Amino acid sequence: MSDAPQTNRPALPPEIGRRRTFAIISHPDAGKTTLTEKFLLYGGAIQMAGQVRAKGEARRTRSDFMKMEQDRGISVSASAMSFDFHTTTRDFRFNLVDTPGHSDFSEDTYRTLTAVDAAVMVIDGAKGVESQTQKLFEVCRMRDLPILTFCNKMDRESRDTFEIIDEIQENLAIDVTPASWPIGVGRDFIGCYDLLHDRLELMDRADRNKVAESVKIEGLDDPQLAERVPADLLAKLREDVEMVRELMPAFDRDAFLEGSLTPIWFGSAINSFGVQELMAGIAEYGPEPQPQMAQPRQVSADEKAVTGFVFKVQANMDPKHRDRVAFVRLASGHFERGMKMTHVRTKKPMAISNPVLFLAADRELAEEAWAGDIIGIPNHGQLRIGDALTEGEALRFTGIPSFAPELLQGVRAGDPMKAKHLEKALMQFAEEGAAKVFKPAIGSGFIVGVVGALQFEVLASRIELEYGLPVRFDNSQFQSARWLSGPRDAVDDVIKKNTQHIAHDNDGDPVFLTRLQWDIDRIERDHPDVTLSATKEMMV
Repeated sequence: MSDAPQTNRPALPPEIGRRRTFAIISHPDAGKTTLTEKFLLYGGAIQMAGQVRAKGEARRTRSDFMKMEQDRGISVSASAMSFDFHTTTRDFRFNLVDTPGHSDFSEDTYRTLTAVDAAVMVIDGAKGVESQTQKLFEVCRMRDLPILTFCNKMDRESRDTFEIIDEIQENLAIDVTPASWPIGVGRDFIGCYDLLHDRLELMDRADRNKVAESVKIEGLDDPQLAERVPADLLAKLREDVEMVRELMPAFDRDAFLEGSLTPIWFGSAINSFGVQELMAGIAEYGPEPQPQMAQPRQVSADEKAVTGFVFKVQANMDPKHRDRVAFVRLASGHFERGMKMTHVRTKKPMAISNPVLFLAADRELAEEAWAGDIIGIPNHGQLRIGDALTEGEALRFTGIPSFAPELLQGVRAGDPMKAKHLEKALMQFAEEGAAKVFKPAIGSGFIVGVVGALQFEVLASRIELEYGLPVRFDNSQFQSARWLSGPRDAVDDVIKKNTQHIAHDNDGDPVFLTRLQWDIDRIERDHPDVTLSATKEMMV
């Protein structure tokens, strides 16, 4: 979001300035959720990190709270967590959002990235840049988010370090500067050399939850190095670091904040190695809460009035209560519990009496929160994705998209008497943004649209678990959907002439269901005033 390096802005109030809000993105299985766990461990939020595939009594991960996530060892929905991180000089408050890596859930991830100021990109040391990393990176690029890179799994056989860096530079077209350099690889991996602070970081393989030991040294000729690093690895390290300092750009904070340079750390999240250096990097160099784009004006973090926007709605986080939590990113001000806010879409006041802060699945009441924080507001469906909350001003935050689904299927309840319940369940998921739900103009039933096939499975399993309704999906004749917009009489004309193609989404907006590209071309040819769009901004 930053248009220029932040030299000309007044300093933010200390409470806001110490906040760092960021998301973790990566290809599935690069170790995103494991890294999240270790962040929580170092932030003191949890005492023992769980494993994604835990056996027996071992702890399950904290950030995967849905039953399906725990069964499959994947993350399906983004979850937010807040915790403190202390460096030697000051205390920071980290707000971390873990996102799903599977491309089937990329829309959730895309919306999540609208609510953060920076992203941590996790790369698997053996695989380098993968397809999903590239897609998510494009989203960060569109939003000019600063990116920090963490190359994970260095304790397994991985590729040559220069090769990985070259691949990032070529595929993602971004400059890379190493913040640390690995010593040894795979079985011989003993630690890293911290290039920003000239420190030697050694890994302890025995205890996975222990913090690595770090040795302050004076440059690469310090005799302490020879005592701790085997001679062959030391020679290679000296040679590599010399090459790095000759060939690669030095770290430049302005270039990093503009999103054109990424610092890369190497480590192994499961062995708790390299994580603390990465966290210190986020604290030291990461952006403070940034101004948010809105209509009619930009909202800056140091304004007195409280504003915020909903970027995600999660239904039934607690299956015992039909609750819904709207995740709100505060854009400005100092929020206190019990404040009356204006809900801009309905123009109604809302008293926010029980906002929560998240420590993964544990929630606690938020007595106060500042710009940059992510809070949850339990509600009964008044809040939708893209809604703005202000102290009276009519703002709308821009840039939270809703994508046209690529897969459509009809849905029916296993028991025809339960059709009404199914409708309620589908509306709930539509407002959560988990799927698009269309009601065709002709005939009964609903058509559900998603971005990836795995979402159908998640929906079916959640409707059964949370509502006790077995459902079945059947193939639909339609391939895709487009939102109709334009002058009212022109849109009505299209609707009248193509009734069999028309449906309405859960907001009541008209949608044109298509079988082939030819359908879209035909409408564009016959009705030039009407636009068919594949995205719809979710806002007032």
